[in-house]
Amino acid sequence: MIVGVGEGMGTGGEGLGGMWGKWIGCGVPEGAREGFSAGQRAWAVIGDQPGLVGQVGGWDAAGGRAHVLGLWEDVEAYGRFMDDRHDEVFAGSGQAGSCTGIETAGGESVLEMAGDAADLAQALEDATLLRVADCRLVPGREEHFMEVQREVWAPGMAAGGMLAGVVTGLGGHRYLVTTLWSGPEAHERYAAAHLPALLTRAGLREDLRSTTGHLIPLEPSWRVLPVAAPPVRGG
Repeated sequence: MIVGVGEGMGTGGEGLGGMWGKWIGCGVPEGAREGFSAGQRAWAVIGDQPGLVGQVGGWDAAGGRAHVLGLWEDVEAYGRFMDDRHDEVFAGSGQAGSCTGIETAGGESVLEMAGDAADLAQALEDATLLRVADCRLVPGREEHFMEVQREVWAPGMAAGGMLAGVVTGLGGHRYLVTTLWSGPEAHERYAAAHLPALLTRAGLREDLRSTTGHLIPLEPSWRVLPVAAPPVRGG
């Protein structure tokens, strides 16, 4: 995970008891991709960081940018990581010179969506595809937007084969809808069989000022999952 400019601390919406999401994107020149990917693997050391829910990422299938999604139990856990370890791990990763145009944003998760996985942790472990909708809302439309996420999109995507998903409020009327899928075939089946009807039911035209979509095949070596701390032995 890398740090950049533009990270917001606002939430927007009803919280989940504090789970915190961080969304990172950066441009990586073609010749620097291998070095960037090697550096991303260095973040595996944070698996023992208290409060980590999981981190996944990969290359945007359309734009070619690198994207990383990190999830933490709450903003306090994320803050401790930033204070205690982030800079050291980042320096050791060697990523400083491999990327340009870094953008980051963070905020509280306002809705967790259940799917075929037993829970979000299992989805983060099993998923090979991340679908992201980066939504910027018309002011005053948050309530309808969240109602539609709860009543239309969450059950509709669950019926369509989603493993799990999270909606994160990034502040400034911006929401990130992230869903985890077993693979491109599962997402393609959902898009063909379920998406058209869901779009009609959702009626989001008046809610959205703009939306940007990302379809990201996940890089297995970038995945960071929590690891249990070794037991403390008595003297």
